[in-house]
Formats: sequence, C-alpha cells, structure tokens
Amino acid sequence: MTRRLVTNIALSLDGHYQGPGGPHDMAWLMPYAISDVSREHLTRLWEPATTALLGRVNAEGFLGFWPTVLDMPEADERDRAYARWLVDAEKVVLSTTLTEAPWERTRIVNAPAADVADELKAQDGGDIVVFASASVITALLKADRVDRLALTIFPTFTGGGPTIFPDGLPAAGWSLASAEHGDDGTVALMYDRAR
Repeated sequence: MTRRLVTNIALSLDGHYQGPGGPHDMAWLMPYAISDVSREHLTRLWEPATTALLGRVNAEGFLGFWPTVLDMPEADERDRAYARWLVDAEKVVLSTTLTEAPWERTRIVNAPAADVADELKAQDGGDIVVFASASVITALLKADRVDRLALTIFPTFTGGGPTIFPDGLPAAGWSLASAEHGDDGTVALMYDRAR
C-alpha cells in the first residue's frame, strides 16, 4: 500500500496560520487548539502515521515543547499520547542550516520538500504527516504531492498574517474525507486529493 502524505495546519476564519505580528503571534489560536475537536483531529492524524516531516523552525518549536508534556501531570492524555508518538516517530527535518539532528530518531535533509516526499513515499511505513510547517506544506501543495489536506478552522479573524494558500497553486480537485465541529465553533476538515 502506498504511503499517504498528509498535511495539517490550523487557520483563522480569514485564512491565516499566524497573526500579523509574526511567528509568535499565536494567541488567537490557543483557546481553540485545546478543544476536544482539535485534540481528536490531531489524534486521527498521528495514529496511522509513522513519520513526521517538519521544517526547521517548526521542528525546533515542536521538539522543544512536546517532549516536556510527557512529564506534565495535568496534561490531557491525548496530548501526552501525541507527545509520545512524536518522540518515538521517525522525524525528517528539512533544513539548509542544521548539520546534525539535536533529537533522537531524526534526520536532517537539505533537499526540496517534493523530492523528500517522493523518497519517503517510496519506503515502507504508515502515513507521513506534516504538522503546521507552513513553508513545507505550501511547497508540497505547489508540487501536487499532498494526498490528504487536514485543516482546523478556528472561529476568529486575525486581521492579517500569512496564508497557506498563496496565488499560483496548481488547480486541483479534493473530496471531503471527514468533517467535525465543536460547540466553540472549531471545524476540523480532511480532504483527499482527487487524482
């Protein structure tokens, strides 16, 4: 069976993955990221996956934070399960600046995202998931390598900031694989590429 390349990102209702203040402008996201809908959505993504494909900036943030969740007694069990998965999974980090991996079960690759995706898909394993690495997701969408596009839409406008869907993406058809929503207005969607 061919491995799926799955991308996942959280967006504001006006289509931004971060606020106008830059990479650390994420306060708009936090009230919704810890909702049951968001946590269950994330669980559905990592459970069939064996590989995380990440950009350097996102890898540093994720791998600096998520392993610490394992030792937080107040952490939601779904968050602890994701942290365990991330620690144990194969991690491939795309970077032009890192020369060695500071994390276990991680390799650093200085190559185009589409080439790395093709290489990973040719290997045995479960899904390959890109978690919130916007530059990697955009590159994979431009190269038409994404098999499943997962989005969590939060009911707020950021008023600006970058978008994951810049002009110039190739025309492509998608079919709805799942849709969930929560009382707080969060919507979790998964679309499969119609090929």
